[in-house]
Amino acid sequence: MSLRKVFVLQHAACETLGTIADALQEARVDATYIRAFAGEPIPTHMGEAVGLILMGGPMGVYEQDRYPFLVEEMRLIERALAAGTPILGVCLGSQLLASVLGAHVRRGPQKEIGWFPVWLTEAARADVLWSGVTSPFIAYHWHGDVFDCPSGAVPLAYSEVTACQAFRYGTSAYGLLFHLEVTEPLIAEMVRTFAEELREAGLSGEEILRQAPQHLPAVQQIGRTVFRAWTRLIPSGIETSLR
Repeated sequence: MSLRKVFVLQHAACETLGTIADALQEARVDATYIRAFAGEPIPTHMGEAVGLILMGGPMGVYEQDRYPFLVEEMRLIERALAAGTPILGVCLGSQLLASVLGAHVRRGPQKEIGWFPVWLTEAARADVLWSGVTSPFIAYHWHGDVFDCPSGAVPLAYSEVTACQAFRYGTSAYGLLFHLEVTEPLIAEMVRTFAEELREAGLSGEEILRQAPQHLPAVQQIGRTVFRAWTRLIPSGIETSLR
């Protein structure tokens, strides 16, 4: 049984770890979901958890009055950053991490939902997560909010409509605005759950699903590379006391 544990902050029932779970299992790391959307309390300290994963969700970082748990999550992110704990933020998770680091999260000029290319920056070539990934590649996107690369962070990726798609802060805190963790059932569940958002944006969930078999194999291969590399940043054994 693994001695290592990571917290996973979950903001929507349909937005699970996906293929990140496979990388954690290979690395013998236990994932403890904290279902913020269901009212489960956000930990005040990392405790014996040696990693923090922040998943996506439909809320905005700036909607803290409506979703007060976001304030508590950002406090936990601050503690994890201060301790040098590895962090992986996906979509909303990347926006929360960017906000804690001082970036302004705002509505983008248009929603980026579906399959669109992402280009890696020059800095990504030397990054421990991204050095083995070919650029550009098609990623799965579902976001309306954007942010500038936080001050002191390294920009790692961009798309045609979003200047900051991924970044690294320090040596082990990563934000990815796009989704590499998706599976076909996960995408289908997102399409069902957020059907109204698709209608409002004039987008077809059926078309997104139709393109999945074409793009998913490459997305999942990149995800395996990136997520396995991130798990190697997690300290071996329980090396932390209460924080």
